[in-house]
Order: sequence, then C-alpha cells, then structure tokens
Amino acid sequence: RSALPGAPAIAPAALPTAPAAVPRRAAAPSANLWKHDPLPDAAPVPDSFVKSTAATKDMQSRFEAMVRAAQDSICAQIEELDGEGKFQQDAWTRPGGGGGISRVLNNGKVFEKAGVNVSVVYGTMPPDAARAATERRQAHGDAGGNVPFFACGVSSVMHPHNPHAPTVHFNYRYFETEGGAWWFGGGTDLTPSYLYEEDAKHFHGTLKNVCDKHDPEYYPKFKKWCDEYFMIKHRGETRGIGGIFFDDLNDKSPDEILPFSTECANAFIDAYAPIIRKRKDQPFTEKEKQWQQVRRGRYVEFNLVYDRGTVFGLKTGGRIESILMSLPLTARWEYDFHPEEGSPEHDLIKATTNAREWL
Repeated sequence: RSALPGAPAIAPAALPTAPAAVPRRAAAPSANLWKHDPLPDAAPVPDSFVKSTAATKDMQSRFEAMVRAAQDSICAQIEELDGEGKFQQDAWTRPGGGGGISRVLNNGKVFEKAGVNVSVVYGTMPPDAARAATERRQAHGDAGGNVPFFACGVSSVMHPHNPHAPTVHFNYRYFETEGGAWWFGGGTDLTPSYLYEEDAKHFHGTLKNVCDKHDPEYYPKFKKWCDEYFMIKHRGETRGIGGIFFDDLNDKSPDEILPFSTECANAFIDAYAPIIRKRKDQPFTEKEKQWQQVRRGRYVEFNLVYDRGTVFGLKTGGRIESILMSLPLTARWEYDFHPEEGSPEHDLIKATTNAREWL
C-alpha cells in the first residue's frame, strides 16, 4: 500500500521522486484538453417560475424571490473572489412544470468549477420520489399514489483548483404537496482535502451564529444531522467535515422559518470566502493535487449513491445538466489506497471517520 496516491507502487511514472511545489493551476488536467463553447444565454428569464404570482406574498413566491436574490449576490461575490472567471447563465423550463436558472463558472483563476442553481418545479411525483425528497422517507400524500408537489430551491457546489482550498456545498429548499404538507430543508457543508482546524472553526462558528439567532438548539441538532446525512456508508467515512443540515422543518410557522433559511443562505460567503482567500495561493505539490482527486472521488460516490437531491431530481425527470452540476471536472480512484498514518492525508481521514466537535 502506497503512502500517497500515484506513488511508484501504483503508477511508476506518475510522480517525481521529490515533487516540488507547482503553480496553482498546473495540475488541472482538463483545463486545456477540452474547449467548451460558452453556454448560450437563454430566452429572457421570467420574473417568476411560480405557476401563479397573483398572491405575491404566498410562500412559494417569497421563497423563489429569496433564492433568486441569493443566486445573484453569491455569483457576483464569487466572480470577484475568483478575479477572472465569469458565470455563464442557462435558463431553462421543465416540461412537467416550472423551470430554473443555472449558472456555472468553469476554469477560473481560483475555481476549477463553481455552480449556483435555482429551480422552481411542480407537477406530480411518484411515491419513491416523494420518499427521496424527505427525511421521513414517506410520501406526503395518498399512500400508493402519485403526489402533486411544488419544490423551490437554490443549490451550489464550488471546487477550487488548489487542494488546500476546500470544496463547499449549500442547498436551501421549500416543498409543498397538494395535500397541505409543507416543509423547509437545506444546509451548508465543507469538504476539504487537507484539514486546517482554524478553517473548520471559522466555518462552523459562522453557521452557529446564524442558528443561535433563531434557536439555540438548531446548531447542535443540525450539526449532528449533517454528520449523519453526509456519511458515505460503504466507506464508513463522511464526505467532509460537515456544517449544518436540516429537513422536514415545519415545527414553527413558515414566516419564522423563511428568515432562518434566508440568513443561512446569506451567511454562505461569510463562512467560505475568508477560507478561500487564505488558501487559494498556497503552494502545493503534484502529490497533494492527486490526493485532492482521490477525495473528489469520494464526493462523486456520495452524490451519485446517497444524495437526496440527486435522487429526487432523477426520479422526477429533472434537468440532467443541473442535477449533475455538483460533480467535479476531474476525480481519481486508486485501488486499495490508504494514506500513511501520521500524514496530513491521514489526519483528514481521522476527521471523516470520527465526527468531531469544532467549537
């Protein structure tokens, strides 16, 4: 078993004997191999994808307004942070009802791939899709029958070039069914390749501050939920070092929960951007880049096997490009690889196999 991915026992020519630090983008293998035409700007984006906007203060319209504002703000700030890359917009409609706005940044200066999607979809979902949409694993409707539904959300994943800069994901959503059931869900979580405790403390501390403003029980409950949800069961390890995650949230009025979801979405930049500013120019080696690729492989495994949003989107005939936007451009699988005990890579594994309290 080799100490690092790509070492001589696995790939004799993969690494130099003493790898030197490489420039920030030197190891992004797909950056110059494939030329992507810019995404075409779609037809003018409608003011709302909600079926009827006559009642402008209903929760469907209010939540859509929130996620579209979050998308605009976050994309603008990520472009500023990247310094070169620009989000390309792709507006789309769903044949079964609704539509969305996908924005993707590819091969920027800081981010290899970043996406921020808004979707507003409605129609009818089969029971297995309804079970995928909720933590309770049961359809919110007539048992055995299709479930009329409305779902609105904003979701994002960002994969930096630098292996010392962590990947991040967030998603905030609102569901309704025709039978009168409704609930909020979402969360924000961090997936580093290399563990920096000060980054973990900052990230979790920012999310805790938001939670504490609304309910002192939220952060410990949602932090534990996040650790459990992002478990890659066949690996016995979590995807990253967590954050917060919640689902089926309807124990308070919608007017109380909407501000919580809004503040969580708005706190994303405060939680993530300071970490990226600190790590984006940090020197790294080819071996460290390859370890990042191995960890991205874990990311792919979770998203395709366990992620509830991915399963829901596939089972309801969702837009494939938007559903799979979360996947990195590149990933790596090494046969029977285990990092050397005591190495920085092993430190990360310890943090993903035994959930830690960061605060």
